Amino acid sequence: MSVLTTVQQLAIAPFQEFSFMRRALVAAFALALGSAPLGVLLTLRRMSLFGEALSHAVLPGVAVGFIFFGLSLPALSIGGFAAGVLVVAVAGWISRHTELKEDASLAAIYVVALALGVILISRHGTQLDLLHILFGNVLGVDSEGLVLIAGVASASVLGIAGLYRGLLLESFDPSYMAVGSRSGGAIYQQVFLMLVVMNLVASFQTLGTLMAVGLMMLPAVSARLWHDTLPAQLCNSVLQAALAGYAGLLISYYASVPSGPVIIVCAGVLYAASLLFAPRGWLPRLLRRPHLQA
Repeated sequence: MSVLTTVQQLAIAPFQEFSFMRRALVAAFALALGSAPLGVLLTLRRMSLFGEALSHAVLPGVAVGFIFFGLSLPALSIGGFAAGVLVVAVAGWISRHTELKEDASLAAIYVVALALGVILISRHGTQLDLLHILFGNVLGVDSEGLVLIAGVASASVLGIAGLYRGLLLESFDPSYMAVGSRSGGAIYQQVFLMLVVMNLVASFQTLGTLMAVGLMMLPAVSARLWHDTLPAQLCNSVLQAALAGYAGLLISYYASVPSGPVIIVCAGVLYAASLLFAPRGWLPRLLRRPHLQA
């Protein structure tokens, strides 16, 4: 058997042999398609930490769904989405009626929400339930979960395509949007944030509430180091997220370690490589420096 054949077998065999590996791979690809472009837009709007806060803020809603319905995916998803929407609304209300900025109010709310969610789940579930919700289980994705993730990814792609021009204008020149639109870009902002919440809720089953934002932000940040144009960044982020999902599943299968954290670590490795070798990374910038003259 040649080396190439052996490598191909190692790279494909787990997905050929086990249906749960195929479902996990499809789920990872769908999350990459829906989440990574939103991460690019978050970085463009200087809201990178917004996704991190929202990923933790959905936990109380997930906890309420768990208390009443157990590990029912529809109940957990509805609860998480409702909590995310509520947190966004409360943070917006605080920023409009006080001197606090929206990011500051969101930071205060999400810490309390995370603690409250952990307390609720700990009192009404086992340690395993808490770990499952916090860290996810991508290998446990069933057909119902796959349909949910695929539906959210489809809605995200269609939403970004439909709002693309408005999101760009609102990101680069909000004053122009305020003059040219009666809503002042508020509709674009709210729909965009709803898409972010939807993707975080779809991700928590596979990556957990603590790491759901990882596949959204790491590829997005890396993509900005490779390209100047936004379409190229969107495509690059999806490719990096998909590669991290594939590599993470493969490594976790052979190393017998949890898949979700490995996927995020793989995305982190791609980010580190981008920091070193991307056109905007450290090494190309070092090589472009003029040599010091004696």
